[in-house]
Formats: sequence, structure tokens, C-alpha cells
Amino acid sequence: MNDGTRATGGGESAADALAIGGARVLVFDDAAAVSRAAAGRFVASADASIRQSGRFSVALSGGSTPRAIYELLASAEFAPRVEWSKVHAFFGDERCVPPDDEASNYRMARESLLSHVPIPTQNVHRMIGEGDAVANARLYEDDLRSFFGGDALPRFDLVMLGLGEDGHTASLFPGSPALEERRAWAVANRVEKLGAYRLTLTAPAINAAAAVMFVAAGAGKAERLRDVLEGGRDPSRLPAQLIRPGVGTLEWFVDRAAAAKLERREPL
Repeated sequence: MNDGTRATGGGESAADALAIGGARVLVFDDAAAVSRAAAGRFVASADASIRQSGRFSVALSGGSTPRAIYELLASAEFAPRVEWSKVHAFFGDERCVPPDDEASNYRMARESLLSHVPIPTQNVHRMIGEGDAVANARLYEDDLRSFFGGDALPRFDLVMLGLGEDGHTASLFPGSPALEERRAWAVANRVEKLGAYRLTLTAPAINAAAAVMFVAAGAGKAERLRDVLEGGRDPSRLPAQLIRPGVGTLEWFVDRAAAAKLERREPL
């Protein structure tokens, strides 16, 4: 794929920049380059937001690719470039497990990033996974509403998302009740195929962000990435299609393996 213009993702790596629908798709050589560029975008977004408003609100994602991004952000190369005392870290979703459970998104973020940078404890807004899921979702929405004041929807500076091989993002799974949510910012979503609840931000909450950044890498994501970006609109089957920021930007950071099945080429 060499017919796109070359761009940087906020980091040092060059990418093919494509316009697909309303999204800007940055295609990098490999997963390592995706992670570096995404870390660079995080740094740039944090810097711009802190300069403008004095704080940076970000919703973190779970998964293996975000872990690599967080490890870079915690490194000596990237960490000094962020004013961590003014960062507020939220979460896009969480499993209903304690914070020390291996499946916890909070644990992954803490081990790979949060425990390695000087972010104040009170600036880490974890979703409570243990206990009553519905009550915990309400508590998280209360926290969000307190942070964002009287806003009709939360205005995150950056929302980081991944793409599941079934088309889900955050914990918005195909056919699940949360896909129909229009008012709540955070819900306990019953995922029948998992036989469990997941806590998740809703599509309206995500779409109110100033910037949304999807990250996807590997051949296993290629078919689903093509379906989400180029297929017919079917958000009940492909929940990632629900993510269309109203006034914010939508970017995909992907590697060549994930982008291999994309058909349209509209270079920026």
C-alpha cells in the first residue's frame, strides 16, 4: 500500500495516510511502529490539551497493543514529555474482576504505565470491577459527571480504543444491550457470549470526545477492519461502526498486516 501520502502519527514513524469515510487511517509498517506513533499522538494530545485547558483527560483501552503503547509512554524517551500531574486517566471499559486480577484493564494499565509515571493517585479514575456491576456503572457515571461539570456529554481530550476480531470496541459487543444506549455515559453491559457483565463507556460518550484513536495490528484484524471501514453499515454486528465523533477527530493507527484487505485508496 504505497499510494497514500506519507504522514506521521504524532511520533517519528512515517505512515501511509488514507481517508476512508470520515476517518483518517494511518498505516505503519508493523506493530512496533504503530505503538510508537500512537505514543507520540498521546504526547502531542496531552501537550495541546494542557496548554489549552490546564489538564488532559484520556480514556485508556485494554489489550495487548495498548500495553506496548503504555510501556513506551512509561519509558525514559516518552515519559518526560508529559506533564503527568495534569493528566486524568479514565478507562473505556473494564471486566467485572478485582483490580489485581490478571484480566483487569486497570491492572494492565497500572503495571505498564501508571505505576511508572508521577500521575497523582486521585487522577486515576478506575472502573470498579468488583461487586455489583450496575451500581458500579452508576458510580463511574457520577465520577464522569463530576469531572466534566454540567456538560451534556463527557468531552474527553482523547479516547483510545481497540478493535476485537468480532467487531467490538471498548465493551460494546455485537448484539449487546449497550448498543442501544442513548443517554447514559457508562453502563453495565450484559454480554451473553461471555456469560458476564462488562463495564463500558457508551457510544454517545465516546463520540463526544475531541479525538478518538483506534489502534489495530496483525493479520487477525484485517477482515474485521475492512468490514468496519468499508463494509455496509451494520453496527449491531460491528459495534465499532458506532464510533463517529460529532465534532472530534477519528483516526485509525494500523499496521500493514491489519490493513491488507482494505480496498479503497483515498490518499490524504
